[in-house]
Parts: sequence; structure tokens; C-alpha cells
Amino acid sequence: MKALIINEQGLQVAEIQQPIVESGKALIKILASALNRRDQWIREGLYPKIELPVVPGSDGCGVVIEVGNELDQSWVGERIIINPNNNWGENPKVQNKDYHILGMPTQGTLAEYIVVPVDRLVKAPEFLSNEEAAALPLGGLTAYNAIVNKGELAVGKKVLISGVGGGVAQFAFQFAIAAKAQVWVTSGKEDVIKKCIALGAQGGVSYKDAKEIKSLGKSVGGFDIIIDSAGGDGINPLLEALAPGGKYVLYGATKGLPSTLNLRNIFWNQLSLMGSTMGSDQDFSEMVDFVKKHKIHPIIDTVFALEEGVQAFDHMKSGNHFGKIVVKPS
Repeated sequence: MKALIINEQGLQVAEIQQPIVESGKALIKILASALNRRDQWIREGLYPKIELPVVPGSDGCGVVIEVGNELDQSWVGERIIINPNNNWGENPKVQNKDYHILGMPTQGTLAEYIVVPVDRLVKAPEFLSNEEAAALPLGGLTAYNAIVNKGELAVGKKVLISGVGGGVAQFAFQFAIAAKAQVWVTSGKEDVIKKCIALGAQGGVSYKDAKEIKSLGKSVGGFDIIIDSAGGDGINPLLEALAPGGKYVLYGATKGLPSTLNLRNIFWNQLSLMGSTMGSDQDFSEMVDFVKKHKIHPIIDTVFALEEGVQAFDHMKSGNHFGKIVVKPS
């Protein structure tokens, strides 16, 4: 079968052996898969505990072709999405030490076929296209845990989504709009801010301008929830934009550690700083139900053929996209 693989020579399309179905597992014919920043970080050697060679990809929509157990036959023919969690564990609030995400070290979705445990299968929402369904799993789960569970999203809350161009941030934005929160965004691109306003945002400012962020926070009376994946020295103006008792939820640290942190602002205003990543299997189920209830359609930027996988990765690296990048086998 054809697959995108990352090995010592880099990223390339290759012919590899089709995986074999074992007991408790299912063979999936991939209809569409989607990229995440995680895939590019693995490509660049910037992800922890990389094991090569690997077929990357954590997001996928497909059809069940074969199952290993007779009791699972009802899955055959179903259009599904794959829960990318592996070994989350018993604690719903935090993952196990041996937790890992589909697509490294296990074979990912950027291939014509994949074998996964049957308990990773979830029926794809009927109203979503193959491309939209493929875009949902990792980003949707991460956003749901961050903004719904940690941020305690609710009607009327004032929410700021920082760096809204990213996939997780876009889901957090869509979830907040669906929940009838008041939503603002930051982005380094004016056209992205305009697109978000067209989709329901109250407004937005550049994340590059600390004064604008603080001014925005002051003008709205402070945000109840801020969702961020950058960290770095951008954290302090975001914290200053929170209302007393507000929540800052961080699900990444692309800008690294801050050189300073205004602790007085944090304790005096009784702010909550919360870390979040992925989510439990229960969170995944609840996220899918939320998407179905509100008929949320993931934003799709570009669809590439599997043979164009390298170009798809390069497009993601460029940052010149708004929405998920999807890859489809021929």
C-alpha cells in the first residue's frame, strides 16, 4: 500500500506492507486524513521520543473493511473516525505515563490502510464530509478539553482565542461560538481576524502587540477564558487581559518559557493558570456529541492527494493556511 513515511532520509511517499488484522483490531480503508503540527514537528525531529521509520498522522476518517473478532462484525462497512488516544488510563483528568498518540510510534493515518483497536472506532457524524470528519479527532479533542472542561465554557462568557490560525485554536473558536459565548481572537494576520469576525467573532487584534491585547481586555471588562498555545513572553499581556477570577488555559508552548511572570497579578486577581493536552476517551465521546449537537463543520483549507503529501507538509510549515490540511488516497 502507499503511505507517507518519515525515516532517516526525511519525508517521502513509499510502498509499504499493508498491516495485518489481529484479534480485537480492525482494518480501516482511509478515506481522508488530516495534518497536525505534531506531524511536522516529528518530521523536523522536534518531538520527544521519536522512533523512525514511522507513518505519521493522528486524524483519519475511513471505512471498516475487516475485523479480527466475529463479535465485532457489526463494524464492517461503517464509516468511522479514529480516536487517536492510546493508553490514556483510568484517571479522567490526566494521561498515563505510557500514553501515546496515534501516528508515532504506532503507524498513523497517512496511508491507504491502517489497523487500530476496535475500541478506537467512533461512527463519523453523518452530516460531515469525509474531509471534515478526518479533520476532527486530535484538534477537536484537544480544544474540547481545553475550553469546555478546563475553561468551563458557558453562554455569555467572554473568551479570547490566542493564535486562532492553528487547528486546535480554530476548534476552540468554533466551540465557543456554538456555545453562544462572546468571542474575540488574536492572530498575526489581519485577513484571519476578518474571517473570524465573519464567522461570529466580536473582534480581534494582533498577538504581536502586547498593548493592543491589554487594551482589548480592558475594553471588554476582562476575559473570563483565554486559550493559548504559544506561552513565552506573550503570557503576561494575556494574563493582564483576564478578568478577576479568569482562566488562562495553555495547551502548548511554541514560544517557550517566559522570561518573567507577573505573580502579583496572578494572586491578586485570583487567576487560574491551567495546563491541558488531548483528553480522555470520555472527552472524545463528549466532543463528538457536542459537534453533532451543534452541527459544527471543521474548517478545511486545502485537500491534497496522498502522492502530494510532501507538498501538504510544506504548506502547513509555511503557515499560509486557515483551516485543516487534508490528505486523501487516490
